[in-house]
This record gives sequence, C-alpha cells and structure tokens, in this order.
Amino acid sequence: MLENSENNSLNHVAIIMDGNGRWAQSRSHSRIWGHIRGVKVVSDIVEEADNCGIRALTLYAFSTENWSRPFIEVKTLFTLLKKFLIKEKERILKNRIRFRIIGDITSLPSSTLKLVKELEGITKDFEGLKLTFAFSYGSRAEIVNSVNKYISQNPGAPLSEEKLGKLLFNADSGDVDLLIRTGGDFRVSNFLLWQLAYAELFFTPTQWPEFSREEFKKIFINVSSRQRRFGGVKESSSLLENTSIAKRNKAVLEESLRF
Repeated sequence: MLENSENNSLNHVAIIMDGNGRWAQSRSHSRIWGHIRGVKVVSDIVEEADNCGIRALTLYAFSTENWSRPFIEVKTLFTLLKKFLIKEKERILKNRIRFRIIGDITSLPSSTLKLVKELEGITKDFEGLKLTFAFSYGSRAEIVNSVNKYISQNPGAPLSEEKLGKLLFNADSGDVDLLIRTGGDFRVSNFLLWQLAYAELFFTPTQWPEFSREEFKKIFINVSSRQRRFGGVKESSSLLENTSIAKRNKAVLEESLRF
C-alpha cells in the first residue's frame, strides 16, 4: 500500500473501460476477443486500487446505449460478467471487498443475477474497497429514478442536493474524485454525471486490454499531486468542505447587507 494512502484525497475513482473492440479489430480479431482480454485487466486494476488505499472504485462495464451493439457481443459481455464473478469471488471475500452492481440488471440471465445478489448480500457489510460495476447503466436514468423515488416518498416536499445525493445508486461511495477513461476518447458517456461534478479527469490513449496496474498507479500519483480547490482559491480536502464554507460565507454576507 502506498505510504500516503491514509492521507489520500482520491477516495473514489471511476473508470470508463473503453477500447476493447477497437484493440481487437486492429489485430484482425473479433471485438469479442477484446472484451475477453479486457476482463483480465479488471482483476489487476481492482487489486492495484486496493493497494493505493482507494476507498471506492466504480467501473463502467456496460451502458444503456451499449444495447445497440450486435447481439453476440452483448451476450458475450453477459457471459464474461458471470465468469468474472465465479473466478473472483474468493479474492473478493478474502480482501473484504464490498461488491455491488448499479444499473438495470433485470435482463441478466437468472443464474448470473443469482450470483450478483448472493455476492452483494455476503459483502454488504464489508469495510474494504467498495467495488461497483455499472452494468446496463445510464446516469440520466439514475437521476430521474432518484427524483421520482423522492417524489413518491415525499409528495409536495422540496428536494435538495443533499437529499438527492443520498438516493443515488451508489450513494455511500460519494462523489467521484478521479475519472479515468481509456481508449483515447474525450467524453464521459452518460456515466455518473451527478457524482462527477468536481472530479479530476484523465484521458489516456491506452486501450483497456493494454491498460496496466503500472499506468493506473502513475495516473493516481500524478492526479494526487494536483491542487484541488473545489471553486475556492485555496486547496481544499473535499467538495463538502468547500460547500460548507461557501454557505457560511454567503450567510454572513447576506446578514451584513441587511444594514
């Protein structure tokens, strides 16, 4: 584990694992081969994130828009998820990793869904790395779902940012501190839009099958050295801290203007 992990301000890292298909096609293979190679990288990155002292890691595995891909590719992604759960279950339990999936997983095969629910249930109270897979996930749908949930539970009551934040799918992971996207594209693709409000962004041309724990650690150290001000003029430890200061300063200013 890194020496400064206890003082690490990058508590929540999110990754858009992009470039599997293009990597395979550039080598005259099918896109499916790229996804198979990509799964092997996931295990290394999860382990390295844990070593770096990161508290939460959210991986974008399958978006709602990915349903437009060829059926055989979608089916392969479902199969790979099941194989990953079976293969990595022992390591997840050994390292006390809390596992969960966010998104609409109702279309998963019953056997895979059973594995997901079982692993989520066993690990729900674990205090290690919070490992989340976003599968059949879209951030706009998540926000709409959260708003509708609040309205149904609190008809007529105003909705605040704090209340909405607590209703998001992976609320206990907190805001994203660092977003990494592999594969060379420069967009967030409907991923954790609310949680990314003040995230540091890092886009690498490396396609996911070639993304290594060494590159991950290099990015982590690089971004850890950035000065994060969250809208202020001085370095701050979190968006929550700056928001609290901003509200206090605003209240003092408004009070002074009354006289």
